[in-house]
Amino acid sequence: MISSIDKRIGFVIVALTAVAIFSACGGGESGAEGGLTGMVRIDGSSTVFPVTEAVAEEFQIANQGVRVTVGISGTGGGFKKFCAGETDISDASRPIKDSELEACHAAGIDPIQVTIGYDGLAVMVNPNNTFAACLTVDELKRIWEPGSQISRWNQVRSEWPDGEFELYGPGTDSGTFDYFTEAIVGEEDASRPDFTASEDDNMLVQGIAGDPYALGYFGYAYYAENQDKLRLVAIDNGNGCVEPTPETVQSGEYAPLSRPLFIYLSKKAMERPEVKAFVEFYLTNAQQLVPDVGYVPLGAETYAGFLNDVM
Repeated sequence: MISSIDKRIGFVIVALTAVAIFSACGGGESGAEGGLTGMVRIDGSSTVFPVTEAVAEEFQIANQGVRVTVGISGTGGGFKKFCAGETDISDASRPIKDSELEACHAAGIDPIQVTIGYDGLAVMVNPNNTFAACLTVDELKRIWEPGSQISRWNQVRSEWPDGEFELYGPGTDSGTFDYFTEAIVGEEDASRPDFTASEDDNMLVQGIAGDPYALGYFGYAYYAENQDKLRLVAIDNGNGCVEPTPETVQSGEYAPLSRPLFIYLSKKAMERPEVKAFVEFYLTNAQQLVPDVGYVPLGAETYAGFLNDVM
């Protein structure tokens, strides 16, 4: 069984592939002036990346002897590295799968799951698209499901323009892809293949911003950072059109595209002082840094409880 420290909260809702090879012997040690040294290796979800990157930057200011690398190979790609012992922490926008957990245990890795905040998946169009202000879940399913023959906006609604759209979305290693397909299509990984896919959300932003008939999706935080380049589409799940906001994500009103975000810790790696110090810094500062990058934080008492459990 996976070691989980987030059982106390419900399922309300929520990286630079340059991870260096760990060359320091034995992990963190005290430097000449008594400070921490060593390396903390992190990879995984592009959605969680902005939070972890912000934490890493602040942590390294206070701990200049520790190098923190944060990769962005997608949730699935991150778990592959984590379960192979190549990273200490894995960013994830979905829970670990049974097959991934088995791979971890086979390699002697015992993961600890920590929920760090909530996220809403944003559906977006080009700013010049003034007609698709809201889409129903059924319309999204008909567009994205395997075998879909819909390629023009007037096939979605007859009153919309006869414009051929280009679809943009995360790659298949992304937890965002997994979550979207399950929530919208009804089956994880079930998607039409003819869309522009990338683990780099910035590339998706550029694609949608440059195509007047584009339609795409990724984490809300990247929309929040690029509001001048994109136009948000509200989602109708049967109770009217709702846009993702911190309030609608946290309340669950923005359904079904709200989700929790995680980091996974290696118990073995947590024995190293620099990793333990980084995790302590993460959970101590998450309530401030999570909303700074556009996500919804947990309560202070919840983070404190998590910190107590992992320390």
